[in-house]
Amino acid sequence: MTEPLWRPSTEKTASANLTAFTKKLEQDYALSLSDYDALHQFSLESKEMFWTAVWDFVGVIAESRGTRVLVDGDKMPGAQFFPDARLNFAENLLRRRDETDALVFWAEDQIKRRVSWRTLHEEVSKLAAALRDFGIKPGDRCAGFLPNAPEAVIAMLASTAVGAVWTSCSPDFGKQGVIDRFGQVEPKVLFACDGYIYDGKSYDSLGRIAEILGSLPTIEHTIVFPYLTTSPDIGGIANGVLWADFVSGRAEGEIDFEPLPFAHPLYIMYSSGTTGVPKCIVHSVGGTLLQHLKEHRLHGDVKPGDRIFYFTTCGWMMWNWLVSGLASEATLLLYDGSPFAAKDDILFDFADLEAMTFFGTSAKYIETLANRGVKPNQTHELANLRTIASTGSPLSPAGFDYVYENVKNDVCLSSISGGTDIIACFVCGNPTGPVWRGEIQVRALGMATEVFDTDGNSIIGEKGELVCTGSFPSMPIGFWKDETGELYNAAYFDRFPNVWCHGDFVELTERGGMVIYGRSDATLNPGGVRIGTAEIYRQVDAFKEIEEAICIGQKWGDDTRVVLFVRMAAGESLTDDLVASLRNRIRENCSPRHMPAKVIAVSDIPRTRSGKITELAVRDIVHGQPVKNKEALANPEALDCFAGLAELDSA
Repeated sequence: MTEPLWRPSTEKTASANLTAFTKKLEQDYALSLSDYDALHQFSLESKEMFWTAVWDFVGVIAESRGTRVLVDGDKMPGAQFFPDARLNFAENLLRRRDETDALVFWAEDQIKRRVSWRTLHEEVSKLAAALRDFGIKPGDRCAGFLPNAPEAVIAMLASTAVGAVWTSCSPDFGKQGVIDRFGQVEPKVLFACDGYIYDGKSYDSLGRIAEILGSLPTIEHTIVFPYLTTSPDIGGIANGVLWADFVSGRAEGEIDFEPLPFAHPLYIMYSSGTTGVPKCIVHSVGGTLLQHLKEHRLHGDVKPGDRIFYFTTCGWMMWNWLVSGLASEATLLLYDGSPFAAKDDILFDFADLEAMTFFGTSAKYIETLANRGVKPNQTHELANLRTIASTGSPLSPAGFDYVYENVKNDVCLSSISGGTDIIACFVCGNPTGPVWRGEIQVRALGMATEVFDTDGNSIIGEKGELVCTGSFPSMPIGFWKDETGELYNAAYFDRFPNVWCHGDFVELTERGGMVIYGRSDATLNPGGVRIGTAEIYRQVDAFKEIEEAICIGQKWGDDTRVVLFVRMAAGESLTDDLVASLRNRIRENCSPRHMPAKVIAVSDIPRTRSGKITELAVRDIVHGQPVKNKEALANPEALDCFAGLAELDSA
């Protein structure tokens, strides 16, 4: 491809936050930063100047920053950013107290609410005071078993305002999935509601909460807010109290924000847990705040008054990422439920009616829209939309085409990638640069993102391991209760000492963009050649007869063979002609080694609760091995589709 899909206009480039930040750097440090690559290089070579400049540009609110910026900066793990700083996360998110929208909430087409900045501050102040009165102190854990509703944001802000550590799951998690997560971190408070809505149906949560509490003895208060009914019956909830009663008697007022060290715990996040009990990843107050402000302001071009949206649940890190948008004085557009409830394009209704400027979603959502033939640019204005962000899995080149042909042709399509592990991005968008088909635009500022071959050599234009060779603020504090750091080191630093190895199979292009081919532990290895599954999925996407696919390597003799499972679109069947066309396309556009030995139709494909297909779980089932934590799956019953298939016993 010789031309990009999109370039920003001169006016957009001139008005971008990234442009203003670059000019400020040049003025303050007498630099000449000719382009993004020069800026990125400066951010790696002059870490202390760069992160100080970010702190100043985004306006971090702190009791003090201290004089030291980086201690042991060459150590991973071990680097300490702003070790003398004292700040509070919630204080940085509650910068405004006016009557404009802070939160706009839709639960599909059934519930719609608005919360002003003033009301948000008042509700947080009352809840924070109540938590303090009930003995919650810095370091205590507060957990949310909540839909993506305003109360989830309020509960997180109140908890972190008093210095507590926040952790959350979405209410569609099964009993064991919640216990596997919260049981490890021993919360004192659980926030919950009476139920949730999905695809037009209401689901009760109170029975499951009562069961969960039986395995969470550390919880002293379960605070329940009405969601499906006005007066939920919480008689069966141990230590249960309605939200209104919990805050009763507290008058709204100033919030006594607890000043905390930069490296104080803020969030506990969880690995997907498909290979065992989830790892509890602890993220810091300062590292999370600084990274998110950098990504929102510089890479996402979020400005005060913007209206930003990400389709997410409280069980995915993108919820935490979205909520940080308050620190940029942006309105959060919250949506809970099915993205296809009532109609295929309900999220675009939301975008139009609420003047959305930033639309965040998953690659799977974009691919589903394409498969269903949805063309929002023919039905919606999307006049305010400047950025579309995609993450969760690699966005195929066809997905890029779909956005520009059928959603909006003048938009920065920011495919981004990082992870729960760092609560941030290694590669992301650049509002001042071009978008090339199938490529993530740039390596994130301050992130020494490279690609290593198997011997640890840095490579360009070849496939290898995504690594980060330098320290960054949002490296986890560690894993919960991993006092020696042994598990943390084994997860990221064992393969290449003092280098973060992320576990993605990727390619850095000559243009400086990134192509992601899938998880390293899910790569295929037929004949000893590593193949990323995303390469195969990109070819499958060309077939409208196929709704989605999942690909694994099956042990066969002394080698591995590629097996492709497909879920057919409504009314379609897997014919011999379709299989032949599919195999030929994969052979011609990838290589003979990519071509599946077997193509098998299945009725469903398992996914994690954040929407990612689970190749490892399918691989375990095919090889007759147990899936260690089915509770991590949104649809564990789908695994039955892959057990005992006769087609896998023959050549």
